[in-house]
Amino acid sequence: MSRNLLQATAIVGALALIPLGTSAMAQVDTETYRELDKFMDVYNRIKADYVDPVDDKTLVKGAIDGMLAALDPHSSYEDGLDYQNLEIQTQGNYGGLGLTVTQDSGLIKIIAPQEDSPADKAGIKSGDYITRIDGTSVYDVPLDDSITKMRGKPGTRISLEIIRPGKDKPLEVTMTREVITQQPVKWSVMGDVGVLNINAFSEHTGDDTRAAMVSIQKALGHQPLGYIVDLRDNGGGLLTEAISFSDTFLTRGEIVSQRGRDSSDNARYFAESAVPGDLAHGLPVIVLVNAGTASASEIVAGALQDQHRAIVMGERSFGKGSVQTLIQLGPDTALRLTTARYFTPSGRSVQEGGIKPDVAVPDLSDPDYRDRPVFREDDLRQHLINELKADDEAIEEDTKDDPRFSETADGLKKQGIDDFQLYYAAKTIARLGGPAQVAALIKKPTPDAAAAKPADSK
Repeated sequence: MSRNLLQATAIVGALALIPLGTSAMAQVDTETYRELDKFMDVYNRIKADYVDPVDDKTLVKGAIDGMLAALDPHSSYEDGLDYQNLEIQTQGNYGGLGLTVTQDSGLIKIIAPQEDSPADKAGIKSGDYITRIDGTSVYDVPLDDSITKMRGKPGTRISLEIIRPGKDKPLEVTMTREVITQQPVKWSVMGDVGVLNINAFSEHTGDDTRAAMVSIQKALGHQPLGYIVDLRDNGGGLLTEAISFSDTFLTRGEIVSQRGRDSSDNARYFAESAVPGDLAHGLPVIVLVNAGTASASEIVAGALQDQHRAIVMGERSFGKGSVQTLIQLGPDTALRLTTARYFTPSGRSVQEGGIKPDVAVPDLSDPDYRDRPVFREDDLRQHLINELKADDEAIEEDTKDDPRFSETADGLKKQGIDDFQLYYAAKTIARLGGPAQVAALIKKPTPDAAAAKPADSK
């Protein structure tokens, strides 16, 4: 049992033994048990009078889910299929269509499709809603049930009805199920520029990145002009791997810090903890981000931006600045509980606001770019509030009327440009002369407040 759970158990036990002479503690005791009495009254009424018999497991799970839903969108009780999905996220292998989804207003909302998955190839986009699966409505259907329907034997077909904001009619998308093996790190070269496509921060992402950099140098026969780190639609993953990845490009300094309710949850993480020196040897680095760049990915982008090691390019990131602790409750059940907020080296919290790029570059290769609403953390119900968040006007940078970005998706395709943001980043590195030019393009962020910095862990 974790220290947090032990502490919680000790507090409950102490309340039962405290005499009523201490008025403050007696008040806590009375209020706590009054609320628990309400819970048991409802439980007993359901067991006695509900139209159909209800088993205890269903009621207890529903009560736990309700408690956690009242906190924030990232705290959850994981069992059964949920627990399998959690293991998949950290181990990097799973079966399905390659979709990361959540439930919003009774519908399934797509956070991001995985690259090269059936969903990605079918053109499904972040912010789309799934309304029907094989012709059957999924409105108000439990998310687990909908996920189960989308899974199936590889090679079998599935049809999804998609509502895309900005489109007048639903879209019918038919796909073939596949066994999805997640590749957290993929590499390529564009001219003399190395491209590191990081799809997730799962086990070994840091090691795989360093191996990819060696492969890029071997493929070119020399050092590249610089590196593009593509974190677009990377929903995050393991904090340890985000730190290991950042350490690859830093020689010194803080990578990330976190602060929780309990001082034991406070921690600061520094470069050179896992990797000695900057393995890119000071070459220019551009980090590509978009609204699907979340959590651990934002840690990396914020660290390299604040340490003036990389230019962040693209669109504002998702804005998930909270830390979840996984508390094992049994062999196949766990509590995923938000226990801290994390901060970039300058003291910024990215909660709600996300990482703002140094160079705003729209996704012109997406024909729906100008009309499709963007889905981020602050669109989720019960999301944590960032009291230090800047005004929205200061966060967003509108590029829709920028003459540099007037090309259409069709026009770019005729020029052989399938990914404008990646193309723009490669062209930028090609014209940079070295680290001094990179530093000149990086905006120095203003720390939110000195108080936002957590104290050193003891």
